[in-house]
Amino acid sequence: MGFSHASILLFDGFESLDAFGPYEVLAVGAAQGPDYEVSLTTAAPAETVRSAHGATVVPDGTVAEADPDLLVVPGGGWNDRAEASAWAEAQRGTIPDLLAERAAETTIAGVCTGGMLVARAGLLDGRPAVTHHGALADLRETDAEVVDARVVDAGAVVTAGGITAGIDLGLYLLEREFGPDLAGSVADHLEYERRGPVYVAEE
Repeated sequence: MGFSHASILLFDGFESLDAFGPYEVLAVGAAQGPDYEVSLTTAAPAETVRSAHGATVVPDGTVAEADPDLLVVPGGGWNDRAEASAWAEAQRGTIPDLLAERAAETTIAGVCTGGMLVARAGLLDGRPAVTHHGALADLRETDAEVVDARVVDAGAVVTAGGITAGIDLGLYLLEREFGPDLAGSVADHLEYERRGPVYVAEE
């Protein structure tokens, strides 16, 4: 178990906490012992990426350069159909194509409406999943099995509900991959009370 490189996939219009909630959890986890890297990446080369609320971020490089074995996909702007958003990225197709290409070798984790990008890649077909409550109707129109949970573990694909659920997703992944002691220690460090439920699909 475990992973060697966790990366957050950024795009213009991403929801800040969708990305930095898991990033903080995973980075604090790495600082407490496990030997893995954490990075911020993009699908295509970009000097900067602008979040939905205007923060400008300098990514570490592309997904291809980082070659992570855990890739976290935030949402943002889906329900507003914003010009720069997860919705726009779904229409563009670059990120869904990238996720589909990497799925065989990478654990894919969708936060909030990042789950809709995972769905657009076809990775939720026949699998249990969740997304932001405002996009559940859209998720039901896919071939995913919509589950009422905060985090849904479908093995190689994990999804989480809206925005702050990304923190719970990060902590759950630490627990799943490295054990409950690390997840508990990171939650204590963040002074965060974990929320559930977590749904784990039967293998």
